[in-house]
Amino acid sequence: MVAMEDLLRRIAGVEATSGLAEVLDKRADIFEMTQESHDAALMPADPGGISHAERAALACRVARLTDAPDFATHYEDLMSKAGAVGTTARIVDLEFLGGDDTRLAALIRHVDLIANDPKSATGDAIEALKGAGISEPDIVRLSELVAFLSYQLRVAAGLKLMRVLT
Repeated sequence: MVAMEDLLRRIAGVEATSGLAEVLDKRADIFEMTQESHDAALMPADPGGISHAERAALACRVARLTDAPDFATHYEDLMSKAGAVGTTARIVDLEFLGGDDTRLAALIRHVDLIANDPKSATGDAIEALKGAGISEPDIVRLSELVAFLSYQLRVAAGLKLMRVLT
């Protein structure tokens, strides 16, 4: 798998010999922590009720929803490694809303809401997840995943801006 530092630098277009690369080299600890967060959100030792394949597929969906094709490619690779097939593989299709699977439909609806209109995510959104049979620990896991993805997208956007300004 591509290390998070390499992925973020590539997506942001940071040249290895640039001044920005020099600054980033001095903050390797941030990339190390970001990698740890990535692994915890997407490939935890105990995935609970949200499999590694589902996590990667949901992450890919968010990347597509936010027009982040480089991240989508990264998460497609992770999906493949996690063995995403069937309905799980369909999560990345923005037209797919979960089909007859109430649980999957709730996960997709929640991720889409957070990616498209986070201000609209209220207690009702959490209750909808519970109503679909998603346990509280899995709601926390899903929230951690979405929070990490938001952070990752913002770091990449910030690096792109820094690259342009330097």
